Amino acid sequence: MARLALNKSALSRERERLRTFERFLPALDLKRRQLIAEREKARAQLAGTRETLRQLQRETAATLPMLGNELLDLEGLARVEAVEMGQENCLGTLLPTLESVHIRTRAYSLLAKPHWVDHLAERLAQRLELQLRLQVERRRHALLQRAVQVITQRVNLFDKVLIPRTRGNIRRLQVHLADSERAAVIRAKLAKQRLRQTLEEAP
Repeated sequence: MARLALNKSALSRERERLRTFERFLPALDLKRRQLIAEREKARAQLAGTRETLRQLQRETAATLPMLGNELLDLEGLARVEAVEMGQENCLGTLLPTLESVHIRTRAYSLLAKPHWVDHLAERLAQRLELQLRLQVERRRHALLQRAVQVITQRVNLFDKVLIPRTRGNIRRLQVHLADSERAAVIRAKLAKQRLRQTLEEAP
């Protein structure tokens, strides 16, 4: 850090810096609070999708116990064909969005497969989409978590380091300049006294 010059222009600069920091801090803190709210919303959404996926798995296990039949070939019954992703700007943080998912069900003979395979294909498609949604929501939550950490560090930098340091510099400069002014007044009085004495002693 550069050495502080002990003069009036340095005091003026430090006062201007303090005004700038104090103007900037409330906006930064507001952004931090908004990001925390968005992070909590993303966390709730993630928890909701996880629960929906668990519920789907429970329902599938309960309604389709015949899935344990190893003789049926159900490999690749439903698969993701295309995923369209987007991007959303949330308070300066770019977050991924899941725009659409295209899932294709493999063609199969209606006579060769049991009637419940249609129902299973629907459930598999739902599961695939939920798993993709879960991945995107995890990423969104992680990005918002990182954004909250960064903004909190900045708020702390202003609130706990820059503003107190600048106020300390201002106090130091004010004390130094006040001392300098007092010293200048005393020197002027002493010089005046000496001049008077010199004039009185002169013939």
